[in-house]
This record gives sequence, C-alpha cells and structure tokens, in this order.
Amino acid sequence: MSNILVTGSNGQLGSEIKELSYDSDNVFFFTDADELDITDKKAIESFVEINKIDVIINCAAYTAVDKAEENETIADAVNHLAVKYLAEISKDRELKLIHVSTDYVFDGKNYKPYLEDDVTNPPSVYGKTKLDGEKALQEISPQNSIIIRTSWVYSSFGANFVKTMLKYGKERDELRVIYDQVGTPTYARDLAKAILDILPQLDNEKPEIYHYSNEGVLSWYDFAKEIMKMAKIKCEIVPIETHEYPLPAPRPHYSLLNKSKIKKTFNITIPFWKDSLSECLIKMGEKR
Repeated sequence: MSNILVTGSNGQLGSEIKELSYDSDNVFFFTDADELDITDKKAIESFVEINKIDVIINCAAYTAVDKAEENETIADAVNHLAVKYLAEISKDRELKLIHVSTDYVFDGKNYKPYLEDDVTNPPSVYGKTKLDGEKALQEISPQNSIIIRTSWVYSSFGANFVKTMLKYGKERDELRVIYDQVGTPTYARDLAKAILDILPQLDNEKPEIYHYSNEGVLSWYDFAKEIMKMAKIKCEIVPIETHEYPLPAPRPHYSLLNKSKIKKTFNITIPFWKDSLSECLIKMGEKR
C-alpha cells in the first residue's frame, strides 16, 4: 500500500483518477492549488512529510494555451518550476513520480507519429514551459520517475472540446471546425487507468518519457462530426482551415503520438478513440 499525492486533482485527469481510486488499496491525497501550492517548495516538502507520501502523480498544469502567451511568468511557475521542485523532492525522498506533459512540446511539422526521442520545438509559451518542466525533471533525474505526454484531452469533468461541441451543437444550426490539424483525442479516464496500472511497475534508474493518447487518427472536424453523430444532434459541421480561426498561440498541425513504447513496456492496451468517445458520452447521458 502506498500514500499517493495527486496534484491538480480538480482537473480532467485528476478527477478521473479520483473516481478510479475508490477501488484501490492505496491511500490517495487529492490536492489542487487551494490545498497545496506546488510553486512553493517548502509547502510541498511539508505536505509530503506530514502525509508520508510515497508517490506523486502531477496532473497540475497551466493549460490556458492562449493566456499563457501573455502570462509566461505564471505558466513557467506551474509548468516548469513546480515540476523542478517535485523532481528535487522525489529524488531527495526516493519517491515515485509520474508527470503529465503534452504534444505541444513538438512543432507539429512531422509526417509520421512522434517518437519520445524526436526533436522538440514548441512554438507556443505553453509548449515551451511544459518542455522546460520535462527538462528540469530529466536533469534532476529522480529514480522511478516518468513523463507521459498526451494530447487532445477530454472528459466528463471540466471544460473541453467535447463539451463545447455538445453545447454549441444544441444551440446552433452550424459550427465551423478546423480540419487541417490532425491528431488523436485522449479520454482522460483511459489515461487515468493507464497511470494506475503503470504505478506498481515503475522501476527505472533515470526518467523515461512515454506517449499516450487513444488509438486512431482524425482532425478536429472529424471529431466534431462524430460527437454530433453519436449524440444525435442536428448541427452541420463545416470544415475550415486554421488561418480562418486565428488564435494568439499557434497550434501544432500534426499531433500524432507513437505509443509503442508505453504499450510494450507496461503491457497496456489502448482503446480506439471512437469507443472511448462513446463511453464518455454514455457517462454524460449524451449518447442517444
């Protein structure tokens, strides 16, 4: 039995881990910014010591991609410096550490699914601060620590693309959705299950990076079409190009992640994206 600290527990991934934790023999401590400020190293050290933490799952992140362009200091504190503190504490106290990162560390110019050791080149502040967090963890190099990069996360919890499409699909006759950005969605519940399956298997001398998303490939346009189809919402989805929907932070045009390493290392099976979307919509009461 382990004492497990889950940071960012009110987010999509943290909320899914919380639901799944009820069937676990481990003791979980779920915190968000109000309960634990992970940009304060002394606060983390105190929490870890008082609660005799053995494992840290870091789901916390500054994920407001566009706002990060104007709030780099805040984004850096959460996505980079906090990860540095967690890594230092994990090394000093010999804790296991799972840190969740993003496909935004890549520039999206690839032509085949990204491998873990492919060159990183984040075009946004969000991606840069997340990559700086990865680098800090790798430099500090605590044992039994891993980085899991994921993409296009959605859940029945929090704000996400699926919920946005459901809301506006019911209100409007037509939605314009980008078709020239390609990747794979990740149902946060699937990733949460994978993390809990991986935890007892962690046994590595230096940090390792893994990729995780659901199986398959699609565009945001394809994703929106399938959401409407499954939810039986009569709303026309019109494909548009990225330049027709300008945003402050650039998005990668290609976000496919190669997941062979995580599947082989930990013997996990990853669900197909349509199956996971169906499961999520049923849970939300949205699949007709």
